[in-house]
Amino acid sequence: MLVIATFENSIFIELAITALQQKGISKENILAAPLDKRTEPRQLFDTIHQADGFSMFDGATILGTCFMLLGAIYGYVLKWGPIIWGIIGALFGILLGFLIKYFMLKRSKMGKKNITSEIVLMIRCGEHQWEAVEKILWENTALGMTRVKNNQRENKVKSESTHQ
Repeated sequence: MLVIATFENSIFIELAITALQQKGISKENILAAPLDKRTEPRQLFDTIHQADGFSMFDGATILGTCFMLLGAIYGYVLKWGPIIWGIIGALFGILLGFLIKYFMLKRSKMGKKNITSEIVLMIRCGEHQWEAVEKILWENTALGMTRVKNNQRENKVKSESTHQ
C-alpha cells in the first residue's frame, strides 16, 4: 500500500518521519519530495484557454448595464440626450465594476494567509500499518492524505513468481 500526504514546510514533517521510523517503517519506504513554487504571479484576467473561476467582468457588466439604463432614462431630461448619457453611464459603470472587483481581489489576498502544499510525503507500508500511519500523519498536521492499494501489482508479482 502507498500512502501519500501533503504538508506545509515545517518541523512537523520531520516529526512525522521520525515517528514513522519508530513504528517500524524503514527509510527506504519513505520519500519526502518538496514542490517548486510558482514564480510568476497569477493572471488577473481570464483568457479563452485558461480561467480560474474569478471573473473580473461580471460586476463590470452588471454595473455598466445599470448605469447605462439610468443614463438613457435620465438623458431625456438632460442636455446631451439619452444616447450620450447612456454611453457615459455604461463607461462609468464598467470602470466602477472593474475597480470594485480589483480592490476586493487585492484586499482578499492581503487579508488571509494561503495554506499551500509544499512537501509531498509518500510512504510504502503494509495494510496492517495503515491505521498507525494515518494517525501519525494527522497528528503532525498533514494537509491531506490518500492511500493507494496496489493489489494489481502484488497480484502480478505473485503470478510471475508462481510461474517460475
